Amino acid sequence: MEKMQLAGDGAVAPARRRGLADEVADRIREAIFSGAYAPGAPLREVELSGVLQVSRGPVREALRALEREGLVHCAWHRGTVVTTLSADDVAELDSLRGALEDLAVQQVIAHASEDDLAAIDKAAGAMENTTDPHTMVRLDIAFHDAIFAATGHQRLAAAWDAIRCQVHLFLLTRIGLSTDGYLDCVPKEHHALAAALRARDTEAALPLFAAHRRHAMDVVTGTPAPA
Repeated sequence: MEKMQLAGDGAVAPARRRGLADEVADRIREAIFSGAYAPGAPLREVELSGVLQVSRGPVREALRALEREGLVHCAWHRGTVVTTLSADDVAELDSLRGALEDLAVQQVIAHASEDDLAAIDKAAGAMENTTDPHTMVRLDIAFHDAIFAATGHQRLAAAWDAIRCQVHLFLLTRIGLSTDGYLDCVPKEHHALAAALRARDTEAALPLFAAHRRHAMDVVTGTPAPA
């Protein structure tokens, strides 16, 4: 077991293993986002420590950090599993994301610079010719990252950052249920969103963003598409 080191004045010095736990969390998060661990999949400390070639301590710390992000769920009688979003989780996440995104749209339209809009356009363009659904989900999240960055609103961006991993998990749930037409429609939708922001047209942009969120929600909730 690693011994705690003390600084010269007797204060506790930063422990190196904290950085290791962060790296382990990054690796596990990446595995979840790549589809290696689907929602509901068990995450066993012993197996992870063997694969990652670290002791169980950093793995345990990493899993706690991922639980705070909402990516995993730890229960004493079941161990740790990748979070499976319940109907209530999905509804709460959608309502919160919608509130944040509506404010973000208004802020971008009112305050974004040309460079900000160019970054949003670039994020939409990156989706072209993508052939892997998991890669498309990453690019989807990156697009919305660009929007919140363009708001110039630090607390709004921080609020998005607090739920972005759960939104990523929601989108993974969406592609786990169906990818029919997904790779074709997502770039088109995001180009339309970027165009509405560039036109600084709030009345057009807000309904487009709402429809974009609703398409994914309909798949996850099993709501039939309108005739």
